Amino acid sequence: MASFTPTLQSIFRQHFGAYAATHRLPLWFHKAAAALMACRTAALGGHVQACPEGHEQRVWYNSCKHRSCPQCAYLQVEAWLASQQARLLACDHYHVVFTLPRELHALWRTNRRVFADLLFRAARDTLFTLLQDPRYLGATPGVIVALHTWGRTLCLHPHVHCLVTGGGWTADGAWRRVRGGYLLPVRVVAALFRGKLLAALRAGLADGTLRVPEGIRPQALTNELNRLGRVRWNVYLKERYPHGRGVVTYLARYLKGGPIANGRLLAADRETVTFGYTDHHDGRRKAMTLSADDFLSRVLEHVPPPGSHGVRAYGLYAGSKRAWLDRARDALGQPPAVPPPVLTWQEAWVDGDDADPTRCTVCGRPLVSTRAVPRHRPPPEEVRYARAA
Repeated sequence: MASFTPTLQSIFRQHFGAYAATHRLPLWFHKAAAALMACRTAALGGHVQACPEGHEQRVWYNSCKHRSCPQCAYLQVEAWLASQQARLLACDHYHVVFTLPRELHALWRTNRRVFADLLFRAARDTLFTLLQDPRYLGATPGVIVALHTWGRTLCLHPHVHCLVTGGGWTADGAWRRVRGGYLLPVRVVAALFRGKLLAALRAGLADGTLRVPEGIRPQALTNELNRLGRVRWNVYLKERYPHGRGVVTYLARYLKGGPIANGRLLAADRETVTFGYTDHHDGRRKAMTLSADDFLSRVLEHVPPPGSHGVRAYGLYAGSKRAWLDRARDALGQPPAVPPPVLTWQEAWVDGDDADPTRCTVCGRPLVSTRAVPRHRPPPEEVRYARAA
């Protein structure tokens, strides 16, 4: 094993060329890999920052900003988190998880973007059909839905996490709370979700919106869908939260940066990659070693198709329902929602053991930008050291 701590970038630089030569990959996989390998390097260019007193100069290279890159996701995640927290209603929230059966994974792989749309729609329609029913809540809630496609060992595991308000806005213009701290009966939710998604899949296959995976006969797929309509699906309604901030923070962790953070990478060599994970069966921290090919396959499988959206908001949290949200906030004693100011990376930077990267380490004065560094060019010779931004 190599003695240095690997990063996702270093693993891609070492192994992706050979991997791409032996695997048929969609264009967006190649673009994602290129972005990860170029992030914060001379390939993307940057700029020179210098101390006004001439104490030091630094090169700050540009970030790729790809949503699968763990190096530059922090600012985007923090900005999204701030915007969502500014909109949250001061009420109980519930966490609902809808999971695809393993038998549908082949259909997912063949129809990633279309299938994701159907999964979002089925989760949304399930929650709104039940919560707008007077037998349960009889009101329109606020819902934020986030798609996750990986499990803890990076295997395919498509599921959506839903943050649901513990109340909603009624047709006659009033706030109604969930009764007794009980959102919905899980068996009813699971059965309705199963029915809605299977109906959407059958319709998509019938009109050609969905493609049958290679190697599977259409009749065999139809039989499998029929069988899945007779078994229980995994749907979880987690405990009630006195506010939604914790769940939103949880969703934000999966919004950008891909399926694995650099901190989970333990070792890498010419043949293998080792990473850490928590086993959900016993709660213990463990390590898994994969061949480099298998590791890259697992990471790339979770690169989202172009134009897809991993987070969507419905009901009171939908962008088009701003007036409803403000009325609900007023009923709960909150002022109208105000978007937070645009977050800069300097503001998102958190004090730690390192010196403030925006200031000179000698005199403490703010560094100023002095020149641009073109793409694929080395830093100016007079710059004493380079630092990525």
